Amino acid sequence: MSVKLTYTTALTVAEVLAANTVSAAEAQRTVTHSLLNKSAVFTGTSDVPVSKVAAFEKALVAGAGSIDLTALVGTNGAAVDGTGLKVQAIKVIADADNSAAITLADGASNGYELLGASWTIKLKAGQEIVIFGNEETPDIGGTAKVIDLTGTGTDKLQIIIVMG
Repeated sequence: MSVKLTYTTALTVAEVLAANTVSAAEAQRTVTHSLLNKSAVFTGTSDVPVSKVAAFEKALVAGAGSIDLTALVGTNGAAVDGTGLKVQAIKVIADADNSAAITLADGASNGYELLGASWTIKLKAGQEIVIFGNEETPDIGGTAKVIDLTGTGTDKLQIIIVMG
């Protein structure tokens, strides 16, 4: 099995400046913001290597849950163990029908410092986030492997994690 990650982030915004001059038509008063867009392809031999992927839905149980990066669910239910790898990219989407925000954080026990120590992210229904680790995340292992989830009831997330 091989993994190839096509990573693209884009937020292109067209801003039409106010009509405060008689010498420029609207089409010439448009500024397009796109220089922060990024696109790259990664493989097992690239500078940011990728070799494993897990894509799954995670439902909370009584408002709590965790993601163990050494025991993930991959394609067709296959077990995926990220031990010795880094989280190179992760995308998390809060289900549109969730009743409250879900908080993601480094685990209280064996926490994975995806964004450094004591990180947290809250996603409300329908919100999403993409994080590109860029080979700067810690290695997954026995003491660095858990992302804790807290929220309400059986709310859920859709998650894809690419490691290498």
